[in-house]
Amino acid sequence: MVSGPEPAGPAHPLPGAIGLSHLTAYDWEAADGVCGGSPHLHLVCTEAYVVTGGRGAVQTLSRDGFRDIPLQAGSVAWFTPGTVHRMVQGGDLRVTVLMQNSGLPEAGDAVFTFPPEVLADPGAYAAAAGLPPGTGPETEAAARRRRDLAVEGYLGLREALAAGDAGPYREFQRAAARLVRDKVPTWRALWRAGALAAAERTGAQLDALADGDPAHLAEATAHQAAPARLGGYGMCGRRDEYALPGTTPPFPAP
Repeated sequence: MVSGPEPAGPAHPLPGAIGLSHLTAYDWEAADGVCGGSPHLHLVCTEAYVVTGGRGAVQTLSRDGFRDIPLQAGSVAWFTPGTVHRMVQGGDLRVTVLMQNSGLPEAGDAVFTFPPEVLADPGAYAAAAGLPPGTGPETEAAARRRRDLAVEGYLGLREALAAGDAGPYREFQRAAARLVRDKVPTWRALWRAGALAAAERTGAQLDALADGDPAHLAEATAHQAAPARLGGYGMCGRRDEYALPGTTPPFPAP
């Protein structure tokens, strides 16, 4: 159970309480000769890439096996919980990321495809997944080590799927679920304060309109925002982030 008060919902959430960031895919070459990000999955969030420039691909592992989905300006690709995804740089690839259940990914709803021995040890996983603060050379080196370790585990999963063996992929999903289990109460509180609250507001507004009451329209206004940090080190690439409550930065812990 969550102790203490639940977090307040975002004062001015983006539509549907989604998360928003902008990514430039890493151009670091990995062990397989591919330049790109750190393969990972989300446990309860669907993620979408809206490509704004350049070209590349997103590689996925799922019940469909291995897929290599081309990306170019105007492309939209999205992947549901449990889908391992790896952003691949093909040339100045730039993506706007839309994330379901804003706040949950920043609270831990993402697990890297590290090798099984790392996934089995929560302390080792946390050490491998964490980055020093800031955007300097030390952070870059740590992000690259993290990417390389995730690719190491990913290549084993991909090879097994290509051979018709989904066992390692399924075991990775189970290991990911074990790693995050203790975080679920916090996620539930964030979901209630964010995405669920946004949907419930719409329901209340529909009820009011059905009764002929448009009172909520008197609160109409507009908001704007600009990135608060440029060039942070995300899972897939360099990330521009917004300081909007419930978007890229994490919610306060309940």
